[in-house]
Amino acid sequence: MRILLSRAGRALPVVAAAAALAAVTALPVATATAAAASPVARAAVGDEAPYIVTVHKDADPATVARMVGASPDYVYRTALHGFSARLSPGQVAALHVIPGVESVQEDGGVSFFGTAD
Repeated sequence: MRILLSRAGRALPVVAAAAALAAVTALPVATATAAAASPVARAAVGDEAPYIVTVHKDADPATVARMVGASPDYVYRTALHGFSARLSPGQVAALHVIPGVESVQEDGGVSFFGTAD
């Protein structure tokens, strides 16, 4: 199902996500306009972990990353629609409340134990 929104309709999820982000990360916010303009404060490098985030086909992965102040390592648009980035716990929580975000999974290594027959 594809829903087309006017410019005003597209701005509402951004403002709502910014407000939710401010509540989740307990950042002081004076107005909704300030919340929409300021990204999430970057956490210390030790607090961040690698994640893969998938978004709905109608959402721009780079825009979603900017909404939470993330700097994507990769933006995927073919086999996967999303991005990978090192994210803080606050950024992960904020992504969970943004409309259009389908999954937020911590990136992990893959190992194979056995014989190749």
